[in-house]
Amino acid sequence: MYDCIIVGAGPAGGSAAYHLAKRGRRVLVLEKEAMPRYKPCGGGVSPQVAEWFDFDFSPAISLKTSRLRFTWNLADPVESDLSQLEPIWMVRRDIFDQFLMQQAQRQGAELRASTEATGIEFKGDHWQVNTASGAVAGRYLIAADGVKGSMAKWLGFKDRKRRLAGALEAEAQLSIPDSQIHFEFGMVKNGYIWNFPKADGYSIGIGTFRGGQPQDFKAILSDYAAAFNIDLNNTRQYGHPIGLWDGNQRLHTQNAILAGEAACVVDPMTAEGIRPSIFTGVKAAAAIHQALGGSLDALEQYSEVIAQEWGGEMAWAQRIAGLFYRMPGIGYKVGVKRPGAAERMGEILCGKLRYGEVAGRALKRLSAGLISGAGG
Repeated sequence: MYDCIIVGAGPAGGSAAYHLAKRGRRVLVLEKEAMPRYKPCGGGVSPQVAEWFDFDFSPAISLKTSRLRFTWNLADPVESDLSQLEPIWMVRRDIFDQFLMQQAQRQGAELRASTEATGIEFKGDHWQVNTASGAVAGRYLIAADGVKGSMAKWLGFKDRKRRLAGALEAEAQLSIPDSQIHFEFGMVKNGYIWNFPKADGYSIGIGTFRGGQPQDFKAILSDYAAAFNIDLNNTRQYGHPIGLWDGNQRLHTQNAILAGEAACVVDPMTAEGIRPSIFTGVKAAAAIHQALGGSLDALEQYSEVIAQEWGGEMAWAQRIAGLFYRMPGIGYKVGVKRPGAAERMGEILCGKLRYGEVAGRALKRLSAGLISGAGG
C-alpha cells in the first residue's frame, strides 16, 4: 500500500514525488513512456522554480539566457536584455523531466516507467490503479498525466473548464545557434511563434490561444524557420494540445487531486506551462502530506490555494491576452514596442513580476489602442 500514487512523470508529477518522498511518504510514480522520453515543449523555465527545491538544477539546463527578441512579420524588432535578473532556463524536457524524477527517486520515490494506467477503482479507503503488469494500491492519487490523459475523466471531472490551444513544434539541431529567445507575433493569428535556443539548436513552435479559423501551421512555421536557415522538412514535427487556464475550478475529489496540465493551469497569454505545473506539484505534495496526517480539508485547501495563488494571476493574463490577440498588430505597437514593455514581459517570465502589478496600465493602453485602431 503506497501513501500516494502519481500518474505521470512530468514536471508536476516529479515535483510532487520529490516533496512527498522527502517528507517520508511512500510514493509510486507511473509513467506510460520509457524514461527519458521526448516531450514537445519550448523548454523555457522560470528560474523562480529553484526557490521550491533544495538541489541544483544546473545538470538539467541546456543554457541560460537573459536576451529576448520580439518581431512582427520578422521585422520591426524589439530587443531586451534582462541581465539584472536571474537568466531564464532553456531545457530539453527529456533531460529535465528525468533529472527531476531522479531527485525524487533519491528521496525514496519509486518509478515504474513504461507502465500505463489502464483504469482506477476506489476501494473504500484507497485507490486501486490497474496496469497491464498488475494492480497497485495507494491511499491517495495525484493525476499528473497531462492534458490528454485519462485520469481526470476516470476521477469524475466531466464538466471541467478545458480550453485547449493547438501547437506544432520542431527541434532543429545546429552547432552554433544564437542565445536569444525569439517571439514572432505577425505571422500567425491569435497566437505567436516561439524560437527557444538550446546549447545544440532550437525548439521552434507555433500556437494559437483564442481559437479562430484553422491555419496551416506547418507552412507558417516553415517560412519562419527559413529565416534561421532551418529547413523544416529535415526536422520532425510534433502537434499537441495545450491546456490553458480558463477560470478557477475544483481540482480535488475523493482522495485525489489534479496537477499540471491535467489541471489546465497553462498561462493563456504566453503558454508558459512548466512553472505552473511544478507549482501545482509542490502544492499537491503538501496537500497529500497534510491529508495523510489527518487533515480533513487538505485537498479542498489545495483547490483554493491554486485558485488564489495562480488563478488570480491567470485571470489578469487572460484579460490581457483577450485584448492583445484580438488585434495583435495594435497590441504589438502599444504592448511590445512601448519603452519598457519588453522588459516587463521578461520579468513576468522570470517570475519577478506579476500580471496583477502591470495589468491595469496594460489593459488601459491596449483598450485605447484598439479603440483608436478601430476608429482609424
